[in-house]
Amino acid sequence: MRFFSIFSKKEKKEVLDAGLEKTKRGMLDKLAHAVAGKSKIDDEVLDNLEDVLITSDVGVDTTLEIIRRIEARVARDKYVGTAELRNMLKEEICAMLVDADNTEGFVLPANRKPFVIMVVGVNGVGKTTTIGKLAYQFRQEGRKVVLGAADTFRAAAVEQLSVWGERTGVPVVKQQMGSDPASVAFDTLQSAVKNDADVVLIDTAGRLHNKVGLMNELSKIKRVMQKVVPDAPHEILLVLDGSTGQNAFEQAKQFVKATEVTSLAITKLDGTAKGGVVLGISNEQKVPVRYIGLGEKASDLQPFDAREFVDSLFSEASL
Repeated sequence: MRFFSIFSKKEKKEVLDAGLEKTKRGMLDKLAHAVAGKSKIDDEVLDNLEDVLITSDVGVDTTLEIIRRIEARVARDKYVGTAELRNMLKEEICAMLVDADNTEGFVLPANRKPFVIMVVGVNGVGKTTTIGKLAYQFRQEGRKVVLGAADTFRAAAVEQLSVWGERTGVPVVKQQMGSDPASVAFDTLQSAVKNDADVVLIDTAGRLHNKVGLMNELSKIKRVMQKVVPDAPHEILLVLDGSTGQNAFEQAKQFVKATEVTSLAITKLDGTAKGGVVLGISNEQKVPVRYIGLGEKASDLQPFDAREFVDSLFSEASL
Protein backbone atom coordinates (compact mmCIF):
# COMPACT_ATOMS: atom_id res chain seq x y z
CA MET A 1 0.00 0.00 0.00
CA ARG A 2 1.09 3.58 -0.57
CA PHE A 3 1.78 6.18 2.09
CA PHE A 4 1.05 9.82 2.68
CA SER A 5 -2.40 10.59 1.43
CA ILE A 6 -2.57 13.17 4.25
CA PHE A 7 -2.10 16.05 1.77
CA SER A 8 -4.91 17.34 -0.40
CA LYS A 9 -4.01 18.01 -4.03
CA LYS A 10 -4.56 21.71 -3.54
CA GLU A 11 -2.29 21.85 -0.48
CA LYS A 12 0.47 19.93 -2.26
CA LYS A 13 0.32 22.24 -5.27
CA GLU A 14 0.43 25.39 -3.14
CA VAL A 15 3.48 24.15 -1.22
CA LEU A 16 5.16 22.99 -4.43
CA ASP A 17 4.58 26.25 -6.29
CA ALA A 18 5.82 28.32 -3.36
CA GLY A 19 8.83 26.09 -2.78
CA LEU A 20 9.95 26.22 -6.41
CA GLU A 21 9.37 29.95 -6.83
CA LYS A 22 13.06 30.96 -6.87
CA THR A 23 14.02 28.20 -9.31
CA LYS A 24 11.00 28.88 -11.50
CA ARG A 25 11.51 32.63 -11.71
CA GLY A 26 15.16 32.24 -12.59
CA MET A 27 14.53 29.58 -15.22
CA LEU A 28 11.58 31.32 -16.84
CA ASP A 29 13.40 34.63 -17.05
CA LYS A 30 16.30 32.88 -18.78
CA LEU A 31 13.96 31.05 -21.15
CA ALA A 32 12.20 34.26 -22.12
CA HIS A 33 15.56 35.82 -22.91
CA ALA A 34 16.64 32.72 -24.87
CA VAL A 35 13.78 33.03 -27.34
CA ALA A 36 13.45 36.81 -27.45
CA GLY A 37 12.74 37.98 -30.98
CA LYS A 38 12.45 34.42 -32.32
CA SER A 39 9.32 32.87 -33.80
CA LYS A 40 10.72 29.41 -34.45
CA ILE A 41 13.20 27.06 -32.79
CA ASP A 42 16.50 27.36 -34.64
CA ASP A 43 20.14 26.60 -33.77
CA GLU A 44 20.53 29.86 -31.88
CA VAL A 45 17.49 29.12 -29.72
CA LEU A 46 18.82 25.62 -28.99
CA ASP A 47 22.23 27.04 -28.04
CA ASN A 48 20.56 29.53 -25.73
CA LEU A 49 18.34 26.80 -24.27
CA GLU A 50 21.43 24.72 -23.54
CA ASP A 51 22.91 27.64 -21.59
CA VAL A 52 19.65 28.11 -19.67
CA LEU A 53 19.53 24.48 -18.55
CA ILE A 54 23.20 24.25 -17.58
CA THR A 55 23.10 27.49 -15.59
CA SER A 56 19.94 26.20 -13.84
CA ASP A 57 21.98 23.24 -12.50
CA VAL A 58 20.21 20.65 -14.62
CA GLY A 59 23.63 19.12 -15.35
CA VAL A 60 25.59 18.77 -18.59
CA ASP A 61 24.60 15.21 -19.51
CA THR A 62 20.90 15.76 -18.82
CA THR A 63 20.97 19.10 -20.66
CA LEU A 64 22.50 17.49 -23.75
CA GLU A 65 19.87 14.75 -23.69
CA ILE A 66 17.08 17.32 -23.44
CA ILE A 67 18.56 19.29 -26.35
CA ARG A 68 18.81 16.10 -28.45
CA ARG A 69 15.16 15.34 -27.76
CA ILE A 70 14.05 18.88 -28.67
CA GLU A 71 16.16 18.77 -31.86
CA ALA A 72 14.45 15.50 -32.85
CA ARG A 73 11.03 17.04 -32.25
CA VAL A 74 11.89 20.09 -34.32
CA ALA A 75 13.26 17.95 -37.17
CA ARG A 76 10.10 15.83 -37.16
CA ASP A 77 7.62 18.69 -36.82
CA LYS A 78 8.99 21.22 -39.27
CA TYR A 79 6.87 24.15 -38.16
CA VAL A 80 7.43 24.07 -34.41
CA GLY A 81 7.54 27.59 -32.99
CA THR A 82 9.03 29.02 -29.82
CA ALA A 83 5.54 29.32 -28.32
CA GLU A 84 5.46 25.52 -28.14
CA LEU A 85 8.85 25.20 -26.45
CA ARG A 86 7.49 25.20 -22.91
CA ASN A 87 5.18 22.22 -23.50
CA MET A 88 7.91 20.38 -25.42
CA LEU A 89 10.29 20.80 -22.50
CA LYS A 90 7.67 19.57 -20.03
CA GLU A 91 6.89 16.48 -22.11
CA GLU A 92 10.50 15.50 -22.80
CA ILE A 93 11.75 16.08 -19.25
CA CYS A 94 8.87 14.04 -17.78
CA ALA A 95 9.67 11.22 -20.20
CA MET A 96 13.28 11.20 -19.00
CA LEU A 97 12.68 11.12 -15.26
CA VAL A 98 13.04 7.83 -13.44
CA ASP A 99 9.82 6.26 -12.17
CA ALA A 100 7.74 9.24 -13.19
CA ASP A 101 4.49 7.44 -12.32
CA ASN A 102 5.36 7.09 -8.63
CA THR A 103 3.41 9.87 -6.97
CA GLU A 104 2.91 8.58 -3.45
CA GLY A 105 6.37 8.05 -1.96
CA PHE A 106 7.32 4.66 -0.54
CA VAL A 107 5.24 1.57 -1.12
CA LEU A 108 4.77 -0.74 1.87
CA PRO A 109 4.32 -4.36 0.73
CA ALA A 110 2.03 -6.41 2.95
CA ASN A 111 4.72 -9.09 3.39
CA ARG A 112 7.41 -6.68 4.66
CA LYS A 113 6.91 -5.75 8.26
CA PRO A 114 8.73 -3.91 9.61
CA PHE A 115 9.60 -1.95 6.46
CA VAL A 116 13.22 -0.90 6.97
CA ILE A 117 14.61 2.32 5.49
CA MET A 118 18.33 3.08 5.91
CA VAL A 119 19.05 6.78 5.39
CA VAL A 120 22.44 7.98 4.12
CA GLY A 121 24.00 11.34 3.23
CA VAL A 122 26.68 13.78 4.36
CA ASN A 123 26.38 16.11 7.34
CA GLY A 124 24.36 19.27 6.77
CA VAL A 125 22.05 18.05 4.00
CA GLY A 126 19.03 17.71 6.28
CA LYS A 127 19.31 13.95 6.74
CA THR A 128 18.18 13.72 10.36
CA THR A 129 15.47 16.33 9.81
CA THR A 130 14.19 14.34 6.83
CA ILE A 131 14.00 11.23 9.00
CA GLY A 132 12.01 13.18 11.60
CA LYS A 133 9.61 14.51 8.97
CA LEU A 134 9.11 11.04 7.51
CA ALA A 135 8.44 9.69 11.01
CA TYR A 136 5.83 12.41 11.53
CA GLN A 137 4.11 11.61 8.25
CA PHE A 138 4.11 7.86 8.87
CA ARG A 139 2.61 8.53 12.29
CA GLN A 140 -0.07 10.73 10.70
CA GLU A 141 -0.99 7.69 8.64
CA GLY A 142 -1.41 5.72 11.86
CA ARG A 143 1.77 3.63 11.44
CA LYS A 144 3.95 2.41 14.28
CA VAL A 145 7.47 3.78 13.73
CA VAL A 146 10.85 3.14 15.37
CA LEU A 147 13.93 5.35 14.82
CA GLY A 148 17.50 4.10 15.07
CA ALA A 149 20.25 6.61 15.98
CA ALA A 150 23.11 4.81 14.22
CA ASP A 151 25.06 8.04 13.59
CA THR A 152 27.07 7.44 16.75
CA PHE A 153 29.98 9.68 15.76
CA ARG A 154 28.15 12.96 16.25
CA ALA A 155 26.36 13.83 19.50
CA ALA A 156 24.23 16.44 17.77
CA ALA A 157 22.78 13.83 15.40
CA VAL A 158 21.62 11.61 18.27
CA GLU A 159 20.22 14.59 20.17
CA GLN A 160 18.42 15.92 17.09
CA LEU A 161 16.86 12.53 16.37
CA SER A 162 15.78 12.25 20.01
CA VAL A 163 14.06 15.63 19.75
CA TRP A 164 12.18 14.46 16.66
CA GLY A 165 11.24 11.28 18.53
CA GLU A 166 9.75 13.30 21.37
CA ARG A 167 8.00 15.66 18.96
CA THR A 168 6.39 12.86 16.97
CA GLY A 169 5.82 10.36 19.77
CA VAL A 170 8.14 7.83 18.14
CA PRO A 171 10.63 5.71 20.15
CA VAL A 172 14.33 6.22 19.39
CA VAL A 173 16.83 3.41 19.93
CA LYS A 174 20.28 4.76 20.77
CA GLN A 175 23.56 3.88 22.49
CA GLN A 176 26.54 5.77 23.83
CA MET A 177 28.62 8.01 21.59
CA GLY A 178 31.18 6.02 19.62
CA SER A 179 29.19 2.78 19.77
CA ASP A 180 29.19 0.45 16.80
CA PRO A 181 26.52 1.77 14.35
CA ALA A 182 25.67 -1.79 13.32
CA SER A 183 24.93 -2.64 16.97
CA VAL A 184 22.45 0.26 17.14
CA ALA A 185 20.78 -0.94 13.94
CA PHE A 186 20.54 -4.47 15.34
CA ASP A 187 18.92 -3.24 18.56
CA THR A 188 16.54 -1.03 16.59
CA LEU A 189 15.25 -3.90 14.46
CA GLN A 190 14.91 -6.17 17.47
CA SER A 191 12.80 -3.50 19.18
CA ALA A 192 10.72 -2.99 16.02
CA VAL A 193 9.99 -6.72 15.66
CA LYS A 194 9.18 -7.08 19.36
CA ASN A 195 6.76 -4.15 19.26
CA ASP A 196 5.19 -5.05 15.90
CA ALA A 197 6.30 -1.79 14.26
CA ASP A 198 5.36 -0.99 10.69
CA VAL A 199 8.35 1.15 9.73
CA VAL A 200 11.97 1.51 10.86
CA LEU A 201 14.12 4.52 9.92
CA ILE A 202 17.86 4.08 10.52
CA ASP A 203 20.04 7.21 10.64
CA THR A 204 23.67 6.60 9.59
CA ALA A 205 26.88 8.58 9.98
CA GLY A 206 26.93 11.68 7.80
CA ARG A 207 30.54 11.46 6.72
CA LEU A 208 31.58 11.21 3.09
CA HIS A 209 34.32 8.62 3.56
CA ASN A 210 36.47 7.29 0.81
CA LYS A 211 34.27 4.91 -1.16
CA VAL A 212 35.80 1.75 0.34
CA GLY A 213 35.32 2.95 3.93
CA LEU A 214 31.72 4.00 3.27
CA MET A 215 30.90 0.73 1.53
CA ASN A 216 32.39 -1.34 4.36
CA GLU A 217 30.51 0.50 7.09
CA LEU A 218 27.14 0.46 5.34
CA SER A 219 27.61 -3.17 4.28
CA LYS A 220 28.25 -4.15 7.89
CA ILE A 221 25.09 -2.37 9.04
CA LYS A 222 23.10 -4.21 6.37
CA ARG A 223 24.57 -7.61 7.28
CA VAL A 224 23.80 -7.14 10.97
CA MET A 225 20.24 -5.95 10.29
CA GLN A 226 19.63 -9.06 8.17
CA LYS A 227 20.18 -11.22 11.22
CA VAL A 228 16.88 -9.81 12.49
CA VAL A 229 15.02 -8.99 9.26
CA PRO A 230 16.52 -11.15 6.47
CA ASP A 231 15.74 -8.83 3.54
CA ALA A 232 16.54 -5.52 5.29
CA PRO A 233 16.97 -2.76 4.37
CA HIS A 234 14.06 -2.50 1.96
CA GLU A 235 15.08 1.01 0.92
CA ILE A 236 18.35 2.95 1.06
CA LEU A 237 17.37 6.61 0.93
CA LEU A 238 20.06 9.13 -0.02
CA VAL A 239 19.38 12.67 1.22
CA LEU A 240 20.89 15.53 -0.80
CA ASP A 241 20.86 19.31 -0.30
CA GLY A 242 19.41 20.80 -3.48
CA SER A 243 20.87 24.23 -2.71
CA THR A 244 24.43 22.95 -3.21
CA GLY A 245 23.95 22.46 -6.95
CA GLN A 246 26.90 20.60 -8.45
CA ASN A 247 28.08 19.37 -5.03
CA ALA A 248 24.81 17.43 -4.79
CA PHE A 249 25.60 15.81 -8.15
CA GLU A 250 29.01 14.70 -6.87
CA GLN A 251 27.61 13.35 -3.59
CA ALA A 252 24.97 11.38 -5.48
CA LYS A 253 27.64 9.93 -7.75
CA GLN A 254 29.85 8.86 -4.83
CA PHE A 255 27.06 7.33 -2.74
CA VAL A 256 25.52 5.46 -5.68
CA LYS A 257 28.95 3.95 -6.38
CA ALA A 258 29.52 3.07 -2.73
CA THR A 259 26.21 1.46 -1.84
CA GLU A 260 22.91 0.31 -3.32
CA VAL A 261 20.99 3.59 -3.16
CA THR A 262 17.37 2.89 -4.12
CA SER A 263 15.77 6.32 -3.71
CA LEU A 264 16.51 10.01 -3.21
CA ALA A 265 15.21 12.85 -1.07
CA ILE A 266 16.31 16.30 -2.22
CA THR A 267 15.96 18.98 0.44
CA LYS A 268 16.09 22.78 0.84
CA LEU A 269 14.61 23.54 -2.58
CA ASP A 270 12.60 26.46 -1.23
CA GLY A 271 15.68 28.54 -0.48
CA THR A 272 17.48 28.15 -3.78
CA ALA A 273 17.27 28.78 -7.52
CA LYS A 274 19.07 25.47 -8.12
CA GLY A 275 15.99 23.23 -8.26
CA GLY A 276 17.14 21.93 -11.63
CA VAL A 277 19.35 19.47 -9.73
CA VAL A 278 16.26 17.32 -9.15
CA LEU A 279 16.00 16.72 -12.89
CA GLY A 280 19.69 16.09 -13.49
CA ILE A 281 20.44 13.84 -10.53
CA SER A 282 17.40 11.62 -11.06
CA ASN A 283 18.14 11.23 -14.77
CA GLU A 284 21.91 10.72 -14.54
CA GLN A 285 21.97 8.36 -11.56
CA LYS A 286 18.89 6.39 -12.65
CA VAL A 287 17.61 6.47 -9.08
CA PRO A 288 14.05 7.69 -8.42
CA VAL A 289 13.43 10.83 -6.39
CA ARG A 290 10.87 9.88 -3.72
CA TYR A 291 10.68 13.10 -1.68
CA ILE A 292 11.50 16.79 -2.02
CA GLY A 293 11.93 19.27 0.82
CA LEU A 294 10.15 22.58 0.29
CA GLY A 295 10.25 24.21 3.72
CA GLU A 296 10.75 23.84 7.46
CA LYS A 297 7.42 22.27 8.44
CA ALA A 298 7.05 18.47 8.58
CA SER A 299 4.34 18.75 5.93
CA ASP A 300 6.78 20.53 3.58
CA LEU A 301 8.49 17.22 2.83
CA GLN A 302 6.45 16.05 -0.14
CA PRO A 303 6.25 12.78 -2.05
CA PHE A 304 7.75 13.59 -5.43
CA ASP A 305 5.48 13.65 -8.46
CA ALA A 306 7.57 14.20 -11.59
CA ARG A 307 4.73 15.55 -13.68
CA GLU A 308 3.55 17.98 -11.01
CA PHE A 309 7.15 19.11 -10.41
CA VAL A 310 7.85 19.79 -14.08
CA ASP A 311 4.45 21.41 -14.58
CA SER A 312 5.11 23.76 -11.66
CA LEU A 313 8.63 24.51 -12.89
CA PHE A 314 7.44 25.65 -16.31
CA SER A 315 4.10 27.17 -15.38
CA GLU A 316 3.27 30.79 -16.20
CA ALA A 317 5.97 30.96 -18.84
CA SER A 318 5.65 33.84 -21.25
CA LEU A 319 7.92 32.70 -24.04
